[in-house]
Amino acid sequence: MADGNIPVDLQDDSSEDLSTNPTSNITFQDVVKKQLSRRSVVKGSLAAAGATFLAPAAGYARGRDAFRRAPAAEPEALLGFTPLSIEAATAEQGRTVTISPDYEYQALIPWGTPIDPNSNIAEYTGDPNTRPTAAEQEQMIGIGHDGMWFYPMNLPSILMLEQRKGLELPGSLRSRILNSREGMICINHEFGRNSHVLGKSFPETLEDVRLSQAAHGVSVVAVAESGRFGPGEWNVVSNPNSRRITVNTEVDVSGPVAGSPLLGNSAGNVPAGTVNNCGSGATLWGTYLTCEENFNGYFGSTTGDTTGFNELQAAAYARYGFSENGFGYGWHLFDARFDIANPGFANESNRFGWCVEIDPFDATKKPVKRSALGRFKHEACAFTELADGRVAVFMGDDQRGDYCYKYESNQPWRDVIAAGLSPLDDGKLYVAKFGAGPEGEGTGEWIELTASNPDIAAAGLDTQDKVLVYARMAADVVGATKMDRPEWSTIGKDGEVYWTLTNNDRKDDGQGAISDVNPIFENSDGYIIKTTDTSATTFEWNMFLISRNTRPEDPGADASDVPYAEYTAPADGGENVFTDPDAAWADPFGRLFIGTDGGQPSGLQDQMVVIDTATGEYKRLLMGVASDEITGAAPTPNYKTLFTNTQHPGNGSPSSTNFPAPFDGVTIPRDCTIVIRHKGGGVVGS
Repeated sequence: MADGNIPVDLQDDSSEDLSTNPTSNITFQDVVKKQLSRRSVVKGSLAAAGATFLAPAAGYARGRDAFRRAPAAEPEALLGFTPLSIEAATAEQGRTVTISPDYEYQALIPWGTPIDPNSNIAEYTGDPNTRPTAAEQEQMIGIGHDGMWFYPMNLPSILMLEQRKGLELPGSLRSRILNSREGMICINHEFGRNSHVLGKSFPETLEDVRLSQAAHGVSVVAVAESGRFGPGEWNVVSNPNSRRITVNTEVDVSGPVAGSPLLGNSAGNVPAGTVNNCGSGATLWGTYLTCEENFNGYFGSTTGDTTGFNELQAAAYARYGFSENGFGYGWHLFDARFDIANPGFANESNRFGWCVEIDPFDATKKPVKRSALGRFKHEACAFTELADGRVAVFMGDDQRGDYCYKYESNQPWRDVIAAGLSPLDDGKLYVAKFGAGPEGEGTGEWIELTASNPDIAAAGLDTQDKVLVYARMAADVVGATKMDRPEWSTIGKDGEVYWTLTNNDRKDDGQGAISDVNPIFENSDGYIIKTTDTSATTFEWNMFLISRNTRPEDPGADASDVPYAEYTAPADGGENVFTDPDAAWADPFGRLFIGTDGGQPSGLQDQMVVIDTATGEYKRLLMGVASDEITGAAPTPNYKTLFTNTQHPGNGSPSSTNFPAPFDGVTIPRDCTIVIRHKGGGVVGS
């Protein structure tokens, strides 16, 4: 029964930590066991172990990001900075952000900042006795800062020049001429609990719901650095393309699901909105892709019925984790769109769970849900250009026991863009099945998800729109490998893909035995996997880093753990320990920036760590505040400024932190972006 008095401590998303995968598909742990039976265990550094059984594939991926991967100048040292020590990081008791002594930071665009500084809207500064109105929040930076990207203000002119000339400027030239002092930031607002956004545990009116909805979504905001001749403060500046995109913003749907009856409602409402925007990706053609993750948590049932309106929908509701009260937001009690028991909006939930493309330089364009990339709980998406000019997108489905996916366009992306079409509308969607070769090497298969597969069709997914709307269920059929919560993906400098697998809880979610790719039974610390495609349908993989091996001492192993997962003491004695890798960005110099999300050991809060992917060395760059998450990473083209975020600081409670305000025990903490710069003016991470 729906209850309008659900207390705040029942508003949570803990159900997402449990698997909804009912299949007997092989787990990553099972793969690891088979792999180890074919090869001897490699001991020593993780980098050495990786090099032993993963040779780079030649020529399949170019390894490019939106700035074309070629920097203007190599840094003198990849990890030359002084790491933030445990002693310095814990001295502030989690009340403020701390950073390496070689670096400085600035808090930017906290929740409640007007997106237009020339408007007459006052900033919300964290007064516990007030909150913005819904109308005000629609013109303010939202809450739950997560995935993001920085778009240089002159990027459109550079893209136009390249299109007109029919050539691509050298990457080193691009990084010099692209504007590193002014641009558009696209930033996701994943979630904000009622107690944080509303100041109450549950909405009491439609206005309350509209305020909550307006705090979610995406912000597109113009920012610029002050000072003519050197680094200055970053500030919001006025721009006609600055805007908020919320769950009530009209959107388009493109690709194979466009016009499908699976998206139709008898209420006749047009597709609108994006929600629970977690990770993101920057396309090669200058747009932003935002990823919808735990969309199911915003729906509920006013009748208590969660069986849907047909057999396929009933199975999908269970597989995607819909429930009577969702995460406790209560939207369904005041907004019928989010009531899964309302027949007028029978397919509304099918309109969420997609990757959504946004043009940061044209506010007149609607956001577009790119259905060819499939519907699941998208954590992030990593773009790369293939050797033949096509584009590949790597995506994780962030729930325990779910899968890794890839999309490849059918045609070279430049040709498609020149024709006025999208490379994200015509391509193939694959899901990963991990395995081991005859010598114990990590091997894998990308299995296409298509209605022409007789097994998929026999499961009731007999048209491509069904396959994509219910992509999880199609992946179940083909035997994809269950993973330990695939979080972010990012492309390394040589085209390899790094995947963060944040943790599992097998004792509770019933995933069963361990395997090669998920070798730790109770994987509370997480790990990072590296994959390298050898063709459209094959890849190689290795375990790049196991986080519990950064701990100063053995945290204790389960008897089910395979030998490869045995604890190995770190060379630094645990000084740079980190766990629960989540957000990830690989720079063009061979470094991997990791933001963590989970209980950190040694009295630490969540942090940003930088890893040299060639040597395996890692150092702590920054630490956040109490109960937050460090997420998102977006560089300027010269790589001398890096933007990241502190999400849900203090979980909204002012008793532990008031960041970005000085500590007073009263001011409501606000999610915000952290601007990171080297004091010596060098490339971030050096």
